[in-house]
Amino acid sequence: MDEESELIQPEDQSCWASLPDLCLCRVFWWLGDRDRSRAALVCRKWNQIMYSADLWRYRTITFSGRPSRVHASEFESALWYVKKFGRYLEHLEVKFLNPYNAVLTKMFQVTMRGLLSCLGKSNNCLKSLSIQHLELDRLVWRNSIRRSFVRSLSFFLKKIGKHLDYLNLKGARLTVEQGCHVLNSLSYMRKENVISELNIEDYFSHHLAVYSSTQFKKTMSTFHNLVSLTLNYNCISDELLENLCENNASTLWTINIKCHIHDPHGQVIWGMSWAKLGRQATNLKVNFFFERIMKYECLARILLQEIPVRSLSLRSCYFSDPDCSMRPTLTDLLPTFRHTLQVGRTREE
Repeated sequence: MDEESELIQPEDQSCWASLPDLCLCRVFWWLGDRDRSRAALVCRKWNQIMYSADLWRYRTITFSGRPSRVHASEFESALWYVKKFGRYLEHLEVKFLNPYNAVLTKMFQVTMRGLLSCLGKSNNCLKSLSIQHLELDRLVWRNSIRRSFVRSLSFFLKKIGKHLDYLNLKGARLTVEQGCHVLNSLSYMRKENVISELNIEDYFSHHLAVYSSTQFKKTMSTFHNLVSLTLNYNCISDELLENLCENNASTLWTINIKCHIHDPHGQVIWGMSWAKLGRQATNLKVNFFFERIMKYECLARILLQEIPVRSLSLRSCYFSDPDCSMRPTLTDLLPTFRHTLQVGRTREE
């Protein structure tokens, strides 16, 4: 081939052909599943890039809670995705939006059973799992459906618990027995688990005095690597604080505590328990979130001066009682934490 012929190049050659694989992968990252499937048919190079692990590490799977022809394929597409790309998943979030009836909860349970089973067989790199706001104590969840889902989730956590770093089951609303059974799955065949971030806000059904459960205290003693813990105040006890002090003092940075007016919070927590935890976990900061206005006497009993409080949030506050006032809280309680409050906010909504 002579020098003149080498200089002849197609004038309209697409710039896509010269893009590095890293750039193509970044462009494809923004595409939806349907567009990715179409792009994979363009050429062999694009097809290979479409199977790059970087494209499939993060996934949010959303199920609509109302019957619809459009949403009927959500269950099938979720299974298709996990079977095809589940081995690459590192961060999975599942959303089930306000289930309308028992038929949909049954479809969700069957789909999740297949999804978790497939993941358990093919995936060994899942680092974070989030399944929020299931509200399993609602009537649309029949007892048999709820039990089957809890059984599938527990079996899955037994398999991948040694790899999981983050678990968010906010709003599951389980019984104490069911909730502890799921959490115990993380340490199955092991003395402890490696979870560093755990969110169990509203994990138990409302009105349960979880703080009095020996089973819950035993379950929480299996956690030895917590950096962040989010839970309700009706889970707090002196024994729990002692467990955190013994097993997580070197790692614990944040405790987020939600206190709802209708949750049991009549337990007595000694200030010395908080003080001991604060001394051992030197980096610890505690954030309080109060739902609905509470009487000053209740707040004063909860907000002990030994707690290293970083922020206070008073949400959904309204004053149906004309004698109710926030003045004692603002003038008496908040100054107690003036040395530790870093991001303090008190608002009325």
